[in-house]
Amino acid sequence: MSEQTIFLVEDDEKMSILIQGELQKWGFHVSTVENFQYVMEEFQTVQPKLVLMDISLPYFNGYHWCQEIRKVSAVPVIFLSSASDKMNMLMAMNMGADDFIAKPFDMDLLVVKIQAILRRIYTFDANEQVLIYKGFQLSLLEGELSYQSKVVNLTPNETKILAVLFQEAEKQVTKEVIIERLWEDEAFISSNALTVNITRLRKKIIAGGLPQLIHTIKGIGYMVGISHE
Repeated sequence: MSEQTIFLVEDDEKMSILIQGELQKWGFHVSTVENFQYVMEEFQTVQPKLVLMDISLPYFNGYHWCQEIRKVSAVPVIFLSSASDKMNMLMAMNMGADDFIAKPFDMDLLVVKIQAILRRIYTFDANEQVLIYKGFQLSLLEGELSYQSKVVNLTPNETKILAVLFQEAEKQVTKEVIIERLWEDEAFISSNALTVNITRLRKKIIAGGLPQLIHTIKGIGYMVGISHE
């Protein structure tokens, strides 16, 4: 894999050194936080391809910084935390995270998950960079949904969810299919986590002034369509 920059937000020095050393073996460049009061300033300077974020941090927790990152970027964020209960996992997804890995974890698992997310986010077929449905344009590379003159910026997960639904426009798509396509059956993902992502995406579409696209098919899943309630 070609060298790509990962921004590591981890205050445990031993853990940080361990992760940095392992990822460098796989050709990644790892940039670590120097001052935990200025995580966003350092993030903007680094412009990483992916962020590894602990939850418990000095000054502000990882949820705070994930929210701040989501205001300016759709870069994938993976949470690393010993707080691995269901509530923390769902909170992470609600803040815009793309994955959650509980500590302690196997370094090989971390590498595999990073590689999978980078492939999923940054590798697209040249003929599928833009998906179109009744005036809506979904840019997979830019992570943008546009309609007429209005544009909504999307996170990687939101982009992928819409891509799955656009590819099956006006057809019912089960929750299981979306989860499999989006997260490649990663164990921590649940129906609740998908619901959190869908809810946030719907709110974002409405807040951006676009017509609502995503409709719930009770007991089944979701569907893209503009003529349904």
